[in-house]
Amino acid sequence: MLESLLPDTAIQVVDFVLVWALLWAAISWLRRTPARVGLAGLATLVVFFLGARQIGLGLTTWVLQGFAAVAALTAVVVFQQDLRRLFEQIAGIWFSRSSSGLRHDVVDTLARTAAALAAQRRGALIVLPGRAPLDAHIEGGIALNGLVSEPLMLSLFDPHSAGHDGAVVVQGNRIRTFAAHLPLSTDHKQLGHRGTRHAAALGLSERTDALAIVVSEERGSISVAEAGALRTLRNPTELSKRIREFLARVDPSSAASGSRWGWAVREWRAGAAALPLTAALWVLSGPGSASVELTREVPVSVTGLPANYELVEVDPPSIEVMLSGSRRQIYLLQDDKVTVDVDALLAKLGRRTFEIDTENVTHPEGIRVLGVTPNQVKLSLRERKPPSAPATPAP
Repeated sequence: MLESLLPDTAIQVVDFVLVWALLWAAISWLRRTPARVGLAGLATLVVFFLGARQIGLGLTTWVLQGFAAVAALTAVVVFQQDLRRLFEQIAGIWFSRSSSGLRHDVVDTLARTAAALAAQRRGALIVLPGRAPLDAHIEGGIALNGLVSEPLMLSLFDPHSAGHDGAVVVQGNRIRTFAAHLPLSTDHKQLGHRGTRHAAALGLSERTDALAIVVSEERGSISVAEAGALRTLRNPTELSKRIREFLARVDPSSAASGSRWGWAVREWRAGAAALPLTAALWVLSGPGSASVELTREVPVSVTGLPANYELVEVDPPSIEVMLSGSRRQIYLLQDDKVTVDVDALLAKLGRRTFEIDTENVTHPEGIRVLGVTPNQVKLSLRERKPPSAPATPAP
């Protein structure tokens, strides 16, 4: 139905842009997921398989096909948490809005509170939800629904408070829950000698798109966990910046997030990387392999002239050749790879008009010649004058 509404070129452009957007989002997500190395290796294997199949590497294609089922099973088992988080984020784009929606004053309050807690060496764990729902990953917790303020936050993380070891979940300008328990990460390489709060923050960030803020009571430092990565910050100003960057990703329309196009600006490198990859996929499969026709103006090449003749003119000097092949082959076809050849050997018998058919067209393998127009060429020739004999000097 779409083909009846849009011309073929427009459909191809829409198709290309959609795939580019999907790859852009995938690469952007891949850069932030802890399993990015393994997933990138799997993607490379898929691209290598497609390339081998297209250029006819039969043995390589057969071997890689044998790995396909194993690779699919491995991806599901090894990357199940990452894939689940990806699907939850995709669902969140269509079925939910960001649950953070923080204002500028709330962001500043969180930064000041974290700085005060760090100065007093009091541990804290604050969660800012993203688009993915958190209910499946949070246990326990006490509903509060109180307005975010520095005194309230400090009281919740007071060491004498029963819930000071748990997490506080901030939604909008309110503290939704406190004393909540989060899943623990097993990424000991990132955690090092850090404690349970850091493991809980990293564990939640591995499973959702939330931002977790951690204040260490041992070091008096502030860290953030996002997309499976844990990073220690230098000062509260950097924390404010990270919170605003997070809000720009999960809720571009938020008053604290800045431009609606902020994500595209930040992830322009991912978009640039996705562009040649989309072009390669277009060439290797799908639209690139569809059969198309093309009419090209090809100059006439005259060969086999008798030794005593020289060419004056070819009428017409070029022939319209209708070619057929895959879109990929036609797109990559170079002008000098198609020629119309005329053998003028019979010119010595007085012949001047020569028939042209598909057999006179030289072309690369895989390209078919459907027809030529016109089907005759006329050659204008003239005889070469024999060189005059040198004069014999007088005796």
